[in-house]
Amino acid sequence: MEKTTMSTLKEIVNNSATSIIDVRTVMEFQSGHVAGAINIPLDEVQSRLEEFKKLPKPIIVYCRSGARSGMAMSILKQSGINEVYNGGGLADMQFMLN
Repeated sequence: MEKTTMSTLKEIVNNSATSIIDVRTVMEFQSGHVAGAINIPLDEVQSRLEEFKKLPKPIIVYCRSGARSGMAMSILKQSGINEVYNGGGLADMQFMLN
């Protein structure tokens, strides 16, 4: 499996067709998030797979540190959604968007 480089990830994040999903809790999302991000908390990812399948690809998932988004990415890939990337934490995403 090929590793996504930071520059490649930055291009994906800045692509207007990319769906950006924040997998933090609703409360965390409300305290600040990436512009245009959709909040689908990690504990809802499995039950909202059909919603993910309908989203424009690629999909970037992020959280606070990258751990929950890593879990979300695994769930999505196991469900056949392959064009999904772990954007890491909120600070990482904000850095890549600049």
